[in-house]
Amino acid sequence: MTEDGVPGAPAFPMPRTCPFSPPREYAELRAARPLSRVTLQDGNTAWLATSHEYVRTLLGHPATSANRAHPGFPATVANVQAFAQKGFLLSMDQPEHSLHRRMVAAEFTVHRIRQLRPRIQQIVDDRIDALLAVETRPVDLVRELALPVPSLVICELLGVPYGSRDVFQGHTEVLLARSSSPQQRQESFGALRAFLGDLVTSKDGDPDDDLLGRLSVKYRAADCYDHELLTGFAMLLLLAGHETTASMISLGLLALLRDERLATQLTDDPTLTPNAVEELLRYFSIVDYPTARVALADIDLGADRVRAGEGFVASAAAANHDGDVFADPATIDFRRGVRGHVAFGYGVHQCLGQNLARAELEIVYDTVLARLPAMKLLTSPEEQPFKEATVYGLHSLEVTW
Repeated sequence: MTEDGVPGAPAFPMPRTCPFSPPREYAELRAARPLSRVTLQDGNTAWLATSHEYVRTLLGHPATSANRAHPGFPATVANVQAFAQKGFLLSMDQPEHSLHRRMVAAEFTVHRIRQLRPRIQQIVDDRIDALLAVETRPVDLVRELALPVPSLVICELLGVPYGSRDVFQGHTEVLLARSSSPQQRQESFGALRAFLGDLVTSKDGDPDDDLLGRLSVKYRAADCYDHELLTGFAMLLLLAGHETTASMISLGLLALLRDERLATQLTDDPTLTPNAVEELLRYFSIVDYPTARVALADIDLGADRVRAGEGFVASAAAANHDGDVFADPATIDFRRGVRGHVAFGYGVHQCLGQNLARAELEIVYDTVLARLPAMKLLTSPEEQPFKEATVYGLHSLEVTW
């Protein structure tokens, strides 16, 4: 990165002053200059893109690198290099990225996820059965529903014993928390990787019919088996597919509990649920600044230029609240067309598991509204314990009925 200590460059990441809106500075920067300098936690500077057009242009540009080990990669979190691990698709550049993404893409197609929906529905029903059996209230929806559902799904997908969920759940929270020290992240990263390495080893000699077992067979057939790569891929799926979906489950339910009108729309017309999921993904944009890159060549955006070697952050939350693309972006509207949102990223690194996430969210929202129609918040929506972390979400969501 260059131009360290640019005068007036605001600090980044920026906090949300309203829990239901992105940082207010995004709109101010977008109106004044949609590509602006910001100061990172390590004192260096990077570019911040805040318009929908610039975000998509940068994320789709071939002359960029997602390699966290690149010296110009912007340090949006401490020890960002820890995520430059073998098997982490989000840190791979071409042609390596396409090679490995093709190997796993079949596990996340619309058809494959459709086959998983009955099992996801059963998992959700079991969790709600457990909720209904609780004799004392309030109950915490994060602990009892939002975290267990994606945990069970990803455990079954990978072949992880569900009894081990506390191991990766605890370490995941440390890795994604903005307040974690580099040493804490390093320790949790090492412990989680060792746990998953043992799991991959268990698939080597006798692969089960689960995702890791099938990938083990596929990579061996292609004569490119790599234990470390499969371990990294398993870790990426746990980090990316567990905490993110849990956060969207809890935030989406909070939005429905906050506004009875929205809940009524879905109960009156369940065909709206897929649109509702897209709109809630756009509205909350929980994975905002991990969409960082470094330019490999000069990239011109209007009157501005990101020079080769400079880092940039393409803010998903800013893009998804761009009023030039989404009318009245601060309002949740289940009837708007939002397929252009970038909550799952954009370009070659667009989220591999987005079809799975959509299925889980649709099933949870519909099932909760059908089976717990009298659910209500214990305290006001604004008083909920929101967490400012790499993945935005809730620490807890206490409800009664």
